[in-house]
Amino acid sequence: MKLTILAFTFLFFSCSSLKAQQTEVSEFQQVQTTIGYYFDGWGTGDTSKIGKAMHSTCHLKSFRDGKFNDMSRAEYLSRFKPRPRPEGLTTRIVALDITENIASAKTEIDTGKDVFTDYFNLIKTNEGWFIVDKIAVKKSK
Repeated sequence: MKLTILAFTFLFFSCSSLKAQQTEVSEFQQVQTTIGYYFDGWGTGDTSKIGKAMHSTCHLKSFRDGKFNDMSRAEYLSRFKPRPRPEGLTTRIVALDITENIASAKTEIDTGKDVFTDYFNLIKTNEGWFIVDKIAVKKSK
């Protein structure tokens, strides 16, 4: 009887742990998908993809040439024009941290000439994951 109870307890906690891991993987994949929309849109100038990744309240911030810049989502999207994806463009998620319905991601976009490092704050709403804030820096190679 004790062996049966022990086996059941082990099975219960193993399944609970597996379920938690599957949920984490699922959330990780969902955040990756959101950032993927951003990368795809950035690479091709497709504002519908970038817009799909960014919440309507998103602001983009940077500090360049001694000046703090704060740009609305609408202003940011207006800077893109459709284009073919540049040859040699690479994108990657450097780091990703998720806690419940919030996440933080460090990403890089390498154009061959410049490397853009972005830090995204994301929130999961009833509609899915969205970038709600972005800070960025550009470094020429």
